[in-house]
Amino acid sequence: MQPCSSPGERCLRIDLDGVPRWGRRHGDEIVLEDGTRVAEADATYLAPVQPSKILAVHLTYRSRVEEYAARIPTEPSYFVKPPTTLNGHRGLLRRPRGARFLNYEGELAVVIGRRMKGVSMDDALAYVGGYACANDVGLHDFRHADRGAMLRVKGQDGFLPIGPELVPASEFDPTDYTLRTFLNGEVVQEATAADLLFPVAYQLADLCRLITLEPGDVVLTGTPANSRPMEPGDVVEVEISGLGRLVNTVVEWDVDLSGPGEQLEVSASTLHVALAIPEDEAERMVAEGRTP
Repeated sequence: MQPCSSPGERCLRIDLDGVPRWGRRHGDEIVLEDGTRVAEADATYLAPVQPSKILAVHLTYRSRVEEYAARIPTEPSYFVKPPTTLNGHRGLLRRPRGARFLNYEGELAVVIGRRMKGVSMDDALAYVGGYACANDVGLHDFRHADRGAMLRVKGQDGFLPIGPELVPASEFDPTDYTLRTFLNGEVVQEATAADLLFPVAYQLADLCRLITLEPGDVVLTGTPANSRPMEPGDVVEVEISGLGRLVNTVVEWDVDLSGPGEQLEVSASTLHVALAIPEDEAERMVAEGRTP
């Protein structure tokens, strides 16, 4: 799968009458491949990617490591998000009824342009097709359940908005950018590429030693400090210099999640990760029933 219908140009995907369509922004309109024009304000955005897999890194921003009072990792570690997590610009983020810790994580998404396997760090960026803003949303009420896999925390449908468009690699420098996350208009996360412990090229070269990265695959490159819970009605925006601004709204999801499997729970791990409460204090709070 190619990362874009027109490599070398900014591109986006929208849903038009139930059919995904590639296009590009032209003023207040979106022009599709066949010349059809759609008012941008009326467009239903899809994520501008079609990956075979989505790989994401754990701690990689120095500010986040310091916030957790954690030891700086010697090497990055990763987890997988299903393609069904994909969501688009202006899409809805659903918080299940009874859940409380649905966190934002503003991130840089890297989209592979050419098959990568065993590519060196020096050459890695030449295999990138494009970049986009992303929000690696997590529901930490399931933090106790995944034992590091992150499947239920971050693998739920719609938990990965990407967009609004895919920017060609030639127009973006992953070693020089500023990332900001806004919640209801207020800046809640801010960092630059200089805060990365493991640069984008390092992450790609590391992953493709063992896993073939196919065109269209997505690599999420981590989030800085101050990921915090969102509430229904909140508007969350991820802005990266040169890539635009990704906007999503949180809504309540009226669903009954009781049944087989782990249930929602406020654990010490929930408080530590979702609120950056030190681990010892989080364990005491849970043991004493003092959860917020």
